[in-house]
Amino acid sequence: MCAALSFPTPDPRGAEAPLIGILGGMGPLATLDFMHKVLDATPARCDQDHLPLLVSSIPQIPDRTAAYLGEGVSPLPALVASGRRLAEAGARLLVMPCNTAHLWFEPLHAALGLPMLHLVDAALAEAARQTPTEGAIGLLATRATLESGLYVRRAGASTRWQLPTPDELTRWVMPGIQAVKAGDLAQGAICLGRAARALADRGARTLVLGCTEIPLVLDADRAGLPVIDATAALARATVAWALAERARMRMREHAPA
Repeated sequence: MCAALSFPTPDPRGAEAPLIGILGGMGPLATLDFMHKVLDATPARCDQDHLPLLVSSIPQIPDRTAAYLGEGVSPLPALVASGRRLAEAGARLLVMPCNTAHLWFEPLHAALGLPMLHLVDAALAEAARQTPTEGAIGLLATRATLESGLYVRRAGASTRWQLPTPDELTRWVMPGIQAVKAGDLAQGAICLGRAARALADRGARTLVLGCTEIPLVLDADRAGLPVIDATAALARATVAWALAERARMRMREHAPA
C-alpha cells in the first residue's frame, strides 16, 4: 500500500505565469529536447505549476550555416515571421533553441520588440562557473557558429578556447550534426564523440555543446570531460526569468493602491 503524501495546496494563480514563446524547428528534435529541459528545470508539483509554452516549430526556416557561408538565403525573414506569430499570440518572452540562428539575434530582437534570452550568454555563464581557473573551454558547434566567432567574441579575450581543426570539423563535427538531423543518432554519437575526445586530448577542461543537436547524442561520459549543454542552460535561464516575472506580477497585484 502506498503511503499518503502531503503537499501544500497548489497555488491557483499558477496560470498567471507569463507565456513563453519558443521560436523553434531548428531542428524539430532539438526543439522537443529544449521543452523537456524546461520541464526538468521547473520546480513543479502539479500541471499548473509548469510554465505555459507557446511553440512555433518551423523546420522550413532556411539553413543558418548555408546562409552564413553565402550558400543560401537569409533565415531572418522567416525568423521574424515565426517570432511575430508568437508575439501576436501573447508571448511575453521569446527564446530560440538554435545556436547558429543567434547570428541574427540583434536584428531579430529589434524587429520583434519583445524580451529575448540569448542562448550563447546562458551557456557562457555556466561555462565560466564550471571551468577551472586558467582552464581551456572546448567548443563543438556548426561551421558558421565557429567561423563567425559567436562564442569566442561574446566570451572576451580572457577566455581560453580549444576549437576543432578544419579537418575535425569536416570529418566529424558537421557530419555528426547532420546525422542527428537525419535521425541517425548512433552515427551522430560516434562522430561527435571523436571530435570531443580530440579537444580533450588537446587540453580542454570542459566542453560547450554549442549546437542544439549535439546534446541529443553527447554527454560527459561519451565526451570524456564535463560538458556544458547550451540547450539546458537556456532552459534554466528561461525558467529563472519566468519565475522572477511571476513574482513581480504577484507583488504588483498585492501592492497597496
